[in-house]
Amino acid sequence: MNIRALICGCSGHDLTSDEVAALRTISPWGLILFGRNVSTPEQVARLTAKFREIVGREDAPVLIDQEGGRVQRMKPPHWRAYPAASRLAGLAAGAGLVEEEFIALNSRLMAHDLRRAGINVDCLPVLDVPVAGAHAVIGDRSYGADAAMVTRRGLAAARGLMDQGVLPVMKHIPGHGRAEADSHLALPVVHASHATLSASDFAAFAPARHLPMAMTAHIIFTALDDERPATQSPVIVERIIRGEIGFDGLLMSDDISMKALSGDFATRAAAIFAAGVDVALHCNGDLGELHAVASATPWLQGRARQRAEAALAMISGPKPFDPVEAAALCDEILAKADLRQHAVA
Repeated sequence: MNIRALICGCSGHDLTSDEVAALRTISPWGLILFGRNVSTPEQVARLTAKFREIVGREDAPVLIDQEGGRVQRMKPPHWRAYPAASRLAGLAAGAGLVEEEFIALNSRLMAHDLRRAGINVDCLPVLDVPVAGAHAVIGDRSYGADAAMVTRRGLAAARGLMDQGVLPVMKHIPGHGRAEADSHLALPVVHASHATLSASDFAAFAPARHLPMAMTAHIIFTALDDERPATQSPVIVERIIRGEIGFDGLLMSDDISMKALSGDFATRAAAIFAAGVDVALHCNGDLGELHAVASATPWLQGRARQRAEAALAMISGPKPFDPVEAAALCDEILAKADLRQHAVA
């Protein structure tokens, strides 16, 4: 079966007739959902099932950004409000859990929500290490300000997702924490030395190299490639991501429609694949843009297809789990943390 090396978005709660026709023609590898695509659990389940029926693959990946805090697409009243990554640190004290167990439990609850709605990939964990003076686009989405701490907590989050049958996507490789601009709106340029980047930014990703998927950063690192953002840089993809960090899983781009990238959409896509990225991501549901991206997107084949198949093969049935009991324990831990915070204030 021909599968395009592309993950796309859609415009609303259901697929329009034009979107159905586009999906049949383009045959993307996956679909990504946003708040505009989400209303109730039943609606999301219908949407994900319809996508898989159209592309003819029961295991076709459906992705979402469900991090917690300010980045979560599925929200109350139908789903839990999850805390931001930065709030999870150190919260399990006195609850009979170690910190990593609490973080994993929180992620299992997320994955329980996602799996019931037909979503099998979560764009989590964020392994970016923020530094003082950087743009707040990462901020509280990070697990800490130290690479080892970020990795330890991020791997716990990834483990929780996988225990419940959802694939994690670590982001934004090789690191977004130093960016002084939001790559949704502008192209960040980082001037740190290679040695500095290796010791902190890259160091958070290297111990997680075994995870099945990673998302690139739309950032220029002048010490490595002063012309092209990491997403479109063969130097960074091959020397840093595949080489120094050692990641050999499925590498997907961040959203190709973000303003950090320039040029028409076919040109953007061509540069992404020329750099060695496996799969392009187009999020906003604009069909004109999508067709332009698809025109420069190859079929998923060779090593990229092997990586995609290996990632999906890592999805397993959920381990025994009581979501009601887990939710009660998480709520208790979070409530105690709030009380301590108010007492200190």
